[in-house]
Amino acid sequence: MATLENILLWNLMAAVIVLGQARPNVKLNSQSSSGLRSECAANLMRLSLDEALAVGNQLEVEAVNGTQHIVLTPSLAAQCGYSMESDPWGNTRIYTSLMGCYVDNKDDTTFSVGLRLRMYGQSPSDVVSHDVTQTCSYTRWASREILCDRNYMEVSNHLATPDPQAEAKGQSQDVKVNTIPDASGAEHGIWKMTFFTPEPVSMVLKEAEQAGYGATTTSTRLVMRSPYNTAETYSEDVAGVPMEVFRASAYYKAPHGLSMVNLAAACPTGGVLFTDDVISWHVPRRVTPLVHGNFKILEMHMGINGQRLDKPQMAAQGYRLSTTDFHIVIEIPVGSPDGYYKSHAPDYQYHITYIVEPMLEVLWRADDTHDDTRYKVLFPITTPLMPRPPHVQDNTVPEARLFSVHLGTFLHDVVLRNITFSTGVLTVEECNARGFTVQEHGFPNGTKSFSLQVPFDADVVLKHNPERLVTTYTLPLIFGFMIQPEETPFAHPVDVQASLQDVVLPTITGTCDHNQFYISVKFGSQGSNFQAMVGIRELTPEMAEDYHFQENSTHLSLILPYTAQDTVFELITAYSVRARVDMLVFDHNNWVLADLYLSCNFPLMTTQCYPNGTMTAVAVKVESVPNLEPSWLTLRDQSCKPVFSDSRFAYFSFSVDSCGTTRTFFDHYMMYENEISLYYNNKGAAYTSPVDPEYRQTISCYYMVNKTQTVAFSAKQRSYEPTAEIGSGQLLAQMRLAQDSSYNLFYQAEDYPVQKYLRQPLYFEVELMESTDPHLELIVENCWATLNEDQTSLPSWDIIVDGCENRDDSYVTVFHPVVSSARVLVPSHVKRFSMKMFTFTKDEEVLKDEIYVHCEAVICDTNSQADSSCRGQCVHLAGTANSRHQGIKGGVKRERRSTDSSLHRQISSGPIHILNTRSKL
Repeated sequence: MATLENILLWNLMAAVIVLGQARPNVKLNSQSSSGLRSECAANLMRLSLDEALAVGNQLEVEAVNGTQHIVLTPSLAAQCGYSMESDPWGNTRIYTSLMGCYVDNKDDTTFSVGLRLRMYGQSPSDVVSHDVTQTCSYTRWASREILCDRNYMEVSNHLATPDPQAEAKGQSQDVKVNTIPDASGAEHGIWKMTFFTPEPVSMVLKEAEQAGYGATTTSTRLVMRSPYNTAETYSEDVAGVPMEVFRASAYYKAPHGLSMVNLAAACPTGGVLFTDDVISWHVPRRVTPLVHGNFKILEMHMGINGQRLDKPQMAAQGYRLSTTDFHIVIEIPVGSPDGYYKSHAPDYQYHITYIVEPMLEVLWRADDTHDDTRYKVLFPITTPLMPRPPHVQDNTVPEARLFSVHLGTFLHDVVLRNITFSTGVLTVEECNARGFTVQEHGFPNGTKSFSLQVPFDADVVLKHNPERLVTTYTLPLIFGFMIQPEETPFAHPVDVQASLQDVVLPTITGTCDHNQFYISVKFGSQGSNFQAMVGIRELTPEMAEDYHFQENSTHLSLILPYTAQDTVFELITAYSVRARVDMLVFDHNNWVLADLYLSCNFPLMTTQCYPNGTMTAVAVKVESVPNLEPSWLTLRDQSCKPVFSDSRFAYFSFSVDSCGTTRTFFDHYMMYENEISLYYNNKGAAYTSPVDPEYRQTISCYYMVNKTQTVAFSAKQRSYEPTAEIGSGQLLAQMRLAQDSSYNLFYQAEDYPVQKYLRQPLYFEVELMESTDPHLELIVENCWATLNEDQTSLPSWDIIVDGCENRDDSYVTVFHPVVSSARVLVPSHVKRFSMKMFTFTKDEEVLKDEIYVHCEAVICDTNSQADSSCRGQCVHLAGTANSRHQGIKGGVKRERRSTDSSLHRQISSGPIHILNTRSKL
């Protein structure tokens, strides 16, 4: 049996409601319904206090002795016959022995018990008191009554008149002493006591009371009480059951002189066996410290919480009371409603115990004396800790895209406080606010469980793809619980997982125009959570900027010139090149989610023939010759190398009578032909090996030969030396639109209308033709744009004004320097500028989706001081200004002027068509 301090909780912290300020004292009996119930239970009075009264208060119990109120401390309670049992929620039972101190005893038949309960709140002034009185009648006293309560052992013997014959036989428990000592305690009827431990220890009454014992006489009985584990008690094993024993002889004053009575009590402190379903309590059938000869059991009763049960009550609860040769056995099903369960969390793991307080009452009669002994034991039992790991039920239906977790069961004293997710800890209230449904479910047996629902798309859910089309959703959880009222924490981790074949892969589409690839990627179910490769390079932010990368919530797009670094050339012909762009979209597992291999033919004049017998040709690096360096290419005469080359192109310019060019005559034509090739160097110095693919590109020029020109000639004797005369003639100028800023490739007549996006750069070149005079300079004096081919049509917009860029334009024209090259022999004959593609609007509406660009060019003589037009081209650092029109022109700046000067030339571009006007605004 547990020690007194661990069992008796007189200063009880209960846990229900605060009653408020002190109320008037209330006297209650067994009929009271205020939460206090008192009742008689044979030789005990039992007072029950509901948790509704005790919650939130500290309980103090006082015994009422007339006008006195004595606080029952744990030591005084054990000495005087009081005990208390309380569960963690404040349900309390107080037992009072009818032979206890401060009980008003009327002739050992009527007993009045008075108790005052004082409940202290948070503040000292917050006190509520209740006075309880109960009168019990009990007359079925046996010759010897032994009571084993939770904190004391009590024995009372009937004081009978001595029988001379019995004394002669030595059977009397009362021994007469002829002299009455003048010792302390004689006025109480008891002189002294001798304890047998088993060695005798004598004490007068006062000394015994100071040692914690209680002893008194009534009108018919002598009572002695001992707390457990005092110095004069000892342990003894009886039939395998440990018992606490005390034995004493008490000397008391009787009417016929000083008498002595032998007293003994033995109470079990063990003898309990447990299975998962049944508690078996074994009490020795023959309590040897109390029985010396033969005896007969007259009555045997079982009870709960100090109250006897009849056979129908026992049968209803599944209780059994039986005997064996050595024991009396009480069997109680674990979970009987007369007990209660309690939660525990040792090492933060969930366990439960079951607590019940059975009572055994036995009446036996000794064969030799025919005296009866009533033996009554109140024995609280707590099962060992029983692990109860919560069961996790995963009710998730993946198609509903909702995790549904059920966790239980728990006792009613468990509270769910929080849940730890992958992103942090949330209280139950915060979970519900976030849309994670947390519910508590109660069951008829008093247990409960908890459920949680979390959508798959919540940020606390982890996702990964074990397969290309499968998503696995994982929800790691830690449920945080608290056991009341002790506030003991524990936790239970749960991981749930579900998989769905729900991945919608991205798709890649592409188109081409005359100059560029247009690629669009439509996102799948995983959004833009992927990486992309263009050609053999992973798409970087720098590449994205070069390729006009744009992205929204559903798509991304790229625009690549066909000459971009990440395209490849598959085939080249005299008039076109076939280019291809490859794009892959892959995830972090390197699984290819989508791919595109887009090939298009782009116009490219690879060979040009000039009337002066010059040929030019462009060669490109094709995919089938991966190791080709364009600078290695030569004409048939290997000394004829490119006049310009880079990593992808080689440009040749040569006369038809050089570099191994052959000539072939047909009916009306003659054909000049050469070949661009990669020749193997036998010395292994440079180019490639014999096993590499060949590169051969044939270039040809045709000239008509069937026209006959007749020239009249006559000779006349010259009478004077010839001198030069000043003459006049027409100089030609042309304006061309380049395909990019390199000004190497230009749009041909068949390419018009050229299609461009809004604000995309337009690269113009104005060139003085058929002149090699280095003293002439071409000046672009004015340029303007119109909706129609007519140069004088309205509306119009100025691009270059008086040789300088139009500073009123939102996107200022930019002049580009010209340097000497194989194509540009006289740089002063060429001017280059760029502008941003725009359109005309009126009242926010686009008037037409194409424009024409016109320019006035002035040809001046740099040697002439009088030629004011040779002031030079106005070149400023171009700036840009933010405009809300963003490249859309709405006004008319000025009317066009015309001139008849032979130094001025007016030239125009073909139509330039705007693409996707609405998407670019």
